[in-house]
Amino acid sequence: MLALVVAALNIGLWWWSNRPHGPEDWHGPVSGYALSAFQRYQSPLKGDFPTDEQLDGDLKLLRHYTHNIRTYSMLQNPQIPRLAERDGLKVLSGAWIDTRLENNEQEIDALIAQARRYPGTINRVLVGNEVLFRNDVSPDQLMAYLDRVRAALRQPVSTAEPDYIWEKYPELAQHVDFITVHLFPYWNGIPRKDAIGAVLGSYNHLRQLFPNKPIVIGEIGWPSNGDRHEYADPSVSNEAIFLRQWFNVAKRDHIDYYVMEAFDQPWKEQLSGRTEAYWGMFNADRQLKFPLTGPVTEDTSWPWKALAASLLALWPMIWFALRFERFKLTGRLFFCVLIQFCAGILVWSATLPFQFYLSWVDWTMLLLLFPAQIAIIAILLINGFEFTEVLWRRKWMREAHMLRPDPPEKQPFVSIHLACYNEPPEMVQVTLDSLAALDYANFEVLVIDNNTKDPAVWGPVKAYCEKLGERFRFFHLEPWPGFKAGALNFGLKETNQRADVIAVIDADYVVRTDWLATLTGYFHDPKVAVVQCPQAHRDFQKNRFRRMTAWEFDGFFRIGMHHRNERNAIIQHGTMTMVRRAALEGTGGWSEWTICEDAELGLRLMHAGYELVYVDELMGKGLTPADFKAYKSQRYRWAFGAMQILKGRWDWMVKKGPLTPGQRFHFLTGWFSWFADALLLIFTLMALYWTAGMIAFPYLFSLPMQLFLIPVIGFFFAKMIFGIVLYRARVPCGWYDTIMASVASMGLSHAIARGILHGLTRKKTAFVVTAKKRRMGGSSFAAFAPVREEMLMAVALILCIVGMAHAYGTRYIEGTLWMFILGAQSVPYLSAMAGAWIAHRSGDE
Repeated sequence: MLALVVAALNIGLWWWSNRPHGPEDWHGPVSGYALSAFQRYQSPLKGDFPTDEQLDGDLKLLRHYTHNIRTYSMLQNPQIPRLAERDGLKVLSGAWIDTRLENNEQEIDALIAQARRYPGTINRVLVGNEVLFRNDVSPDQLMAYLDRVRAALRQPVSTAEPDYIWEKYPELAQHVDFITVHLFPYWNGIPRKDAIGAVLGSYNHLRQLFPNKPIVIGEIGWPSNGDRHEYADPSVSNEAIFLRQWFNVAKRDHIDYYVMEAFDQPWKEQLSGRTEAYWGMFNADRQLKFPLTGPVTEDTSWPWKALAASLLALWPMIWFALRFERFKLTGRLFFCVLIQFCAGILVWSATLPFQFYLSWVDWTMLLLLFPAQIAIIAILLINGFEFTEVLWRRKWMREAHMLRPDPPEKQPFVSIHLACYNEPPEMVQVTLDSLAALDYANFEVLVIDNNTKDPAVWGPVKAYCEKLGERFRFFHLEPWPGFKAGALNFGLKETNQRADVIAVIDADYVVRTDWLATLTGYFHDPKVAVVQCPQAHRDFQKNRFRRMTAWEFDGFFRIGMHHRNERNAIIQHGTMTMVRRAALEGTGGWSEWTICEDAELGLRLMHAGYELVYVDELMGKGLTPADFKAYKSQRYRWAFGAMQILKGRWDWMVKKGPLTPGQRFHFLTGWFSWFADALLLIFTLMALYWTAGMIAFPYLFSLPMQLFLIPVIGFFFAKMIFGIVLYRARVPCGWYDTIMASVASMGLSHAIARGILHGLTRKKTAFVVTAKKRRMGGSSFAAFAPVREEMLMAVALILCIVGMAHAYGTRYIEGTLWMFILGAQSVPYLSAMAGAWIAHRSGDE
């Protein structure tokens, strides 16, 4: 029922967006058509002209709708008067006048010759089309051409210009027999509902200026597709309504006019932009775009598209609604709507290009960008699933809590491993003090210092361990391979034989006294291999930078870890984690081929069939990264390591095996949001290139179609809404901290993107330890040193926005949407700059 209701709503939405319009019916002939007879794939720019058979077919089609046509050049299609005479059509013949003076002479000679040869067919002539508008020749030169043709012919002679040109050069009227004016309310940015009134206003004003001259509207029309121009929106229904209203008004007022134009001319897009291709009353395949009587539907094929979208979404909706019956009804309805929406976007994106006359270049770009749209939809669905489960679950199915402590004789022996490299001794000593205070009988602590060069750094830690007693053992390794994993593998060999559990914490953590006592009981279940607590932080409340990063970290452990835990698919972290020793050693220890050895171990243990337990209790707190450089470096390392795992364990994730479908889902899609950051970087670089092209070479680089813009903008808002709503629902912080955590998160986008791309293309990278102690010194300008690349990207995007505003303004909806996208793309880079500045200004408390 849910699936059918949503599918019906989808069909209703398609109907509503394509509901019929009811303009006045038109009966009778059209006054005339402006005729460019190039077929769909022909172009004068390529020297490819219609044949006699093609021209004759067009004229035979048009004679069912009109008795008059208008042409523009005598040299391009000189056979038109002959064919028009045979088909009984009258021709307003035009000579093309431009800056080529020799060609002008040939056009005029041909016009005179043809007008004399076909006096019954060519009933009037035009010398030039918008010549003064383009400033191709001077007014005096044009008037000389007109006088020459008038002297040679008996037919009435004119030239065609916009209305303001006739006002600017009123003397031009003395050299013509009638006024020919072009009236385009669309190009004046007038909304369609006001267009007829605007046309009549301009027409009557010319009549007042030239009361003794007949006035012919040489071009009038409305485009069916293309770019919105100010308040004028091109569409099939707007073209139909405008023309049908105009036909009736012109008949009432006895106005002579030629519709611009008979057939769509795709080749014109190369000259003046996308809209120029769509002025025909017939499309380029010679099909009438709309009926002349009855209601008009914008997209006549909408029922098939609506049905395709509904069928595409139906089975996924049914499966989801059955599979997740444990969700509240609101949640299942929400996600079914999201599935249907994504299916509709797919159908719309796949079919919309066929409404345009696209070149092979356009189709190539579509084929390249369509997979990106698929990726956007996939990320939206994945985030939407998390959103739905977190907000509308009835309860967590795998929720774990602290246990009653075992008596000492039943406590498993725990070996706590603390790996450190070049850490401040006083910081490590605080951690050791918290471990010494544990309320637990059976444990040891191994401190493994690997590759710290300065004895003044590791020496005090060694001495402190000796002071704390025999439970604490210190090892200094130099040189030692394998980074943190290498140190932990060494510790594994030195572990007390009695140890059943290996616990790992970072060198900056302070643990609760009941950490081990309340959690080791889970290991009585032989299926449990890992007990994981959240990464949490301390000493951040009075430091703005540490505070924003602390709450940013908290989001994943309050939201994402619970979501993954439902399918036993948590990310194991290298601190506040406990591992069954037998499982760790039995699956090969810590992996030294990846810099995210903790996450890889968790996946490996799942593959071996073990359970991982997540207890959302703050059993220990560490320090946040000291500055923005350290913050970026840590997230880069995580992203790079994630790609190492993805490549190294690809077969586990895509092939049926020990991993459950839910585990494969999370380890394949859990990093999709990071892939979105990589896509953002690639898309931003492409956008910078394309924007520069649109500004510098507008005839080569056109505004992107709404096909690409609308899904991207929708994805941006959906991600923003999902994130904020989940934070407010799950993370115990106020609006200020929510916003600042969002700034911190967005500021990492570039670092994550680099980590993803490098991880996919490189095998190894350096393991950089996250600095927890503030680095001293540095000027205000030096604050931005860690974000040089982000600053460069932000400046480039802002310059592109300024350039677009100067070149296009808000005349085109696509241009405005594009500037919005450029602004949205700049947010992560501006956030990085803000984060770096806050980190620089925040004193270490």
